[in-house]
Amino acid sequence: MARRLILALIAALVISGLFTFWLSRRMTKPRAAKPLNDLYVAAAHPLNAGQVLQAEDLSQVEWPASMPLKGGFHKPQELTGRSVLYPLAAGEPVLDRDLAAPGSGVGLTAKIPEGMRAIALRSDEVVGVAGFLLPGTHVDVLVTYHDNVHPEPVTATVLQDAKVLAAGHQYQPDPSGKPKSVDVVTLLLTPEDAEKAVLASSQGSIHFVLRNGSDQAQADPTPIRLSQLAVLAPPIEASRPAPRAPKLWVVETLSGDKLTRNSFH
Repeated sequence: MARRLILALIAALVISGLFTFWLSRRMTKPRAAKPLNDLYVAAAHPLNAGQVLQAEDLSQVEWPASMPLKGGFHKPQELTGRSVLYPLAAGEPVLDRDLAAPGSGVGLTAKIPEGMRAIALRSDEVVGVAGFLLPGTHVDVLVTYHDNVHPEPVTATVLQDAKVLAAGHQYQPDPSGKPKSVDVVTLLLTPEDAEKAVLASSQGSIHFVLRNGSDQAQADPTPIRLSQLAVLAPPIEASRPAPRAPKLWVVETLSGDKLTRNSFH
């Protein structure tokens, strides 16, 4: 009995020793160090808006692993064939928000979000806020027209807070912010607002009113008629000419050497 107890104790000591040795080896085994930086896809040279990415347009840059880039890419082949929405500097990481959706096309079509429409309306230098209708600005759209009820013209607000997608053939704002006269302004609208814009342009002349881009308030303006612009002064009566004095007639009568004069009207 004592012998069996001694053997069991020795076996327990051996097993405990082996487990302790295995655990110590596992705890002291060197772990692979985590990389300090990640590689992200970046622009190999300056990229312009609307440019379709090719392999030679892309490179990789190191980025701290502790600060991952949301929307970044690790493989250049994931971006080939997609078009750039905004200009990118050389070495700048390319993010998903900077690119058009796959298959959305190139140029201006790539900047139209899903469910939206782009429509071009004619403008001129004066109506176009002296050339400050630049891509990215926000405007209200007014129309001046004649209806079948009143002969005087009416001006009404058709659209509010519409974004200018392109001015003329430019869909990127001037970096220096200089004004530029354009004949056509392209707006980004919902399908319903696009119908309103088309109908308004067929009824009269279109006007653009520039507004603050951060002001998204929707007003409720009332259409205004010509007679409401000012209170008209009462008409001035034409002056009447002074009445003429009746003409005086004189009749002379000679009787012998006596002369008689009679006057009558």
